[in-house]
Order: sequence, then C-alpha cells, then structure tokens
Amino acid sequence: MTARQLAIVKDALPFLLKAFVNVTLPLTALSFLLALLISVLVAMIQYAKVPVLKDLCRVYIWIIRGTPLMVQLYLVFYGLPDVGIVLDPFPTGVLVFGLNEGAYMAEAMRGALESVPSGQLEAGYCVNMSYTSTMWHVILPQALRTVFPSFANSLISMVKGTSIVSAITVVDMFKEALDIIGRHYEVLPLYIEVALIYLVFCSLLTLLQRLGEKLLGAYGGAR
Repeated sequence: MTARQLAIVKDALPFLLKAFVNVTLPLTALSFLLALLISVLVAMIQYAKVPVLKDLCRVYIWIIRGTPLMVQLYLVFYGLPDVGIVLDPFPTGVLVFGLNEGAYMAEAMRGALESVPSGQLEAGYCVNMSYTSTMWHVILPQALRTVFPSFANSLISMVKGTSIVSAITVVDMFKEALDIIGRHYEVLPLYIEVALIYLVFCSLLTLLQRLGEKLLGAYGGAR
C-alpha cells in the first residue's frame, strides 16, 4: 500500500466510523427490534393456530422468503410512491429489514415454541394459570433460550446486510465509503477498510453471543 493510499485510509476512518455509529448501528438496532416483535407475534399466532391470522402469517412468510431483499427495498422506496405512499430512506430501511428478517426469525421462533413439551402448557392450566400467563411466564422464556443463537445470528447478518440501504440514498458506512472512493479513486484499500470495520464489530457480537449462550445455559441448568 502506497503512502497516498495509507493517508486516504487514515483520513477516511473517522468518517466511516461516524457513519457506522450514527446510521448503520441505529438502523440495525431498530430493524432488529421490529423483526423481534414481528417474529414473536407471528410465531405465537401460528403456535396458537388462530383462525385466519395463522393463514395470513403463512402468506407473509411465503412472500418475504420467496422474494429478494433488494427487490423488497426497491418496491417500498421506489414503487409505493406510484400509489401515493412516500417514505423517507431511513424509515424505509427499518421497515423493510424488519419485515424481511422478521419472517425468518418467526420460523425459528415457531420451531422453538413447538420444541417446548406440551406438558408445560398443561401444567400451567393445572395451577389455574391462563393461556396468556402460561405463554408469557412458562413457554416463551424456554423458547427464547432455545432460539437465542438463531436470533443472534440474525442480528449479525443484519449488521452486514444493512449495507444495501446505500441503494436508496441512506448514507451509511458503505455509502460513505462509496463517496470517498468517488473522490479519490482508491477502491481496494477503502473496501478493505470497510470490511475490517464490519469484521471487528461482528466479531464482538459473536463474543457476546457466546457469552449469552453460556449465561442462558447456566440459568437453564440452575432451573
């Protein structure tokens, strides 16, 4: 790497980190929270076999898992204005990523709920707990411990996947890198720098995931 390239990489780092902290992380956090809410709601509807709503949830999952994320992003941001619905880029990213990841997480959550022995629900009824109370205090905590690794993987994947919001003008870290490349015409060093930032942060999330799994394992063993 030449002295010029090193200088460009050094000068770009604060701008890339600022975009990562101010845009990429909030986008990921809000999208993941939306996906988590959707996944739990959709999984519980399917687990309870609620008429009509169960079928609607299956259609939602079928559509989301059967179409590319980029197509969904373009459809919402560039397509909906044709019918009078205009969303800003950042909320569009949150909505699309939340809906997309929520479908995958819902299937993982559904499997986790169904893995809890049916006797747990019956035991709740035996001590006069309602269905809602039994689900909240007995079934859901066990399912969340089971699905934790899958949800953690979804979060890590979402951190990296949010880079495509640059296609709808959101100035995240990747978009900031593209702008810098456009000014200096140094492609490889800056792409490597961006990749390393993603790698470091995702490695930290992986360590937190392993710590969380150990804590949940210890908690489950203590119970």
